[in-house]
Amino acid sequence: MPDAPWRRIAGFRVVVSWPQAGYAPPPAVAGLRARVAGIAGVLLIMAGTAAVGLAVASQVHAPQPSLAQAGVIGGSSQGLSLARSVPVSVRIPAIGVDSKLLRLGLNADGTVQVPSIRTSAGQAAWYKYSATPGQIGSSVIEGHVDSQQGPAVFFRLGALRRGDAIDVRLADGVTAVFRVTGVREYSKSRFPSKAIYGATGFAALRLITCGGAFDYATGHYLSSTVVFASLASSRHPGG
Repeated sequence: MPDAPWRRIAGFRVVVSWPQAGYAPPPAVAGLRARVAGIAGVLLIMAGTAAVGLAVASQVHAPQPSLAQAGVIGGSSQGLSLARSVPVSVRIPAIGVDSKLLRLGLNADGTVQVPSIRTSAGQAAWYKYSATPGQIGSSVIEGHVDSQQGPAVFFRLGALRRGDAIDVRLADGVTAVFRVTGVREYSKSRFPSKAIYGATGFAALRLITCGGAFDYATGHYLSSTVVFASLASSRHPGG
């Protein structure tokens, strides 16, 4: 049905379409063959509906941040920092993330670019106008929660807990090791841009993905999941 719109449930595309104005009545045909065909048609519709129900029921929803992990968005008092070096990959052992980093900037309308949902859902991206990880300031890494093919790179971001490690490897060979200080969910209508992108007096890292409820009318999530972390240590080439 090429003209029927796709339906999405919990961010996933459901690969059947429902008619908008009901089913048209079948033409009146007499005889046993017609009745058998009608019964078979009803059974096929019922089987299709059951298949959709099973597909929806089996879908896995992304974990959402718990209030117990809200923590703080402030930084460490250790005052650690690293020299500027572009990040090349991010690794988060607690949720199984190991991704090379794209480098993205701004769209023409001034919004922050995101990785292509079609070709790069499995990769995270560093916002290139933020601090590099380990510099004093806010470094921002973003990624999709899901795509039409299923879970994406930051699908389990909301499951992170305070104290979890985030390793960001830099172009100079140094690995910046961050510790999570808080995991929070924000409504997109009240997104705290200043707290996330604004200047800080410590080496901060923010990881961002979509979260909360899915709006079927717009095809977008209503909230964002944000992980706050600060630089805890670093590993240099050769120890």
